[in-house]
Amino acid sequence: EVQLVESGGGLVQAGGSLRLSCAASGFTLDDYQIGWFRQAPGKEREGVSCINSSDGSVYYADSVKGRFTISSDNAKNMVYLQMNSLKPEDTAVYYCAADLVGRLDCPSPDFGSWGQGTQVTVSS
Repeated sequence: EVQLVESGGGLVQAGGSLRLSCAASGFTLDDYQIGWFRQAPGKEREGVSCINSSDGSVYYADSVKGRFTISSDNAKNMVYLQMNSLKPEDTAVYYCAADLVGRLDCPSPDFGSWGQGTQVTVSS
């Protein structure tokens, strides 16, 4: 059974940093692409970053480019999102999601497996 568990969210002041972790189980990360998504109250879910664990290619939304870094440790089946220079507008529930490499764009809201989410709150 594919399972994704996020951790690392919390409350941080503007300008601060957080590192989110996504623990994957039930599948081999090498064959998957993993995306980080976020959803703020009253807003649509947004794909902020994505990594193709097979070839290492990455994607960042313009809103986080230069501030967020996605990485994966395939040996540990972990994916991370390092978030620096956080802004109040980064406040949201952050989800990691996974799907097979090549099946969908990276990221895609149609990814087949999703974690439960972790809250990130950035105070001004």
